[in-house]
Amino acid sequence: MLLIAATHTDYNHSANFENYKSYSWIKVEAGNSLWQDRIQHAVDAELGAKGWTLAPTSADAAISAIGSVNVQLQLETYYTGLGGGWFWRFGNGIATTTVENVPVGNLVVDIFDAKSKKLIWRGSAEKVLSEKPEKNEKKLEEAVRDMFKKFPPPSKG
Repeated sequence: MLLIAATHTDYNHSANFENYKSYSWIKVEAGNSLWQDRIQHAVDAELGAKGWTLAPTSADAAISAIGSVNVQLQLETYYTGLGGGWFWRFGNGIATTTVENVPVGNLVVDIFDAKSKKLIWRGSAEKVLSEKPEKNEKKLEEAVRDMFKKFPPPSKG
């Protein structure tokens, strides 16, 4: 089975994250409004746990989140007719390859300085999705939690 679960973060090393305590949303984009709300709720929960507050006006930071689903091909090859040990019996072996479409969810969260409008932090995550929305919601929450695990970054100074 294809196992994709990756979370990455990067940030502006000269930004002093101690100066940021409030945020507002620029936009949240996803396949539908249900997922837009889920993404926003997951990010709000993590930032709230870090002491940041949602402030529609006069916020220190501005956030954008974009979620998408891509299909990746998974190839599985099975061999029959192999002899004992680590050698092939030429002429008797058959290889069968199957192709499976695997949905992979991607999420990118950007945090900008509200005054300068410069990007100060980016988190990204990707996970193989299930056919069950409730499982995917748990995967979203886990991905956002991983993304913000070491947030805010340490201040240099």
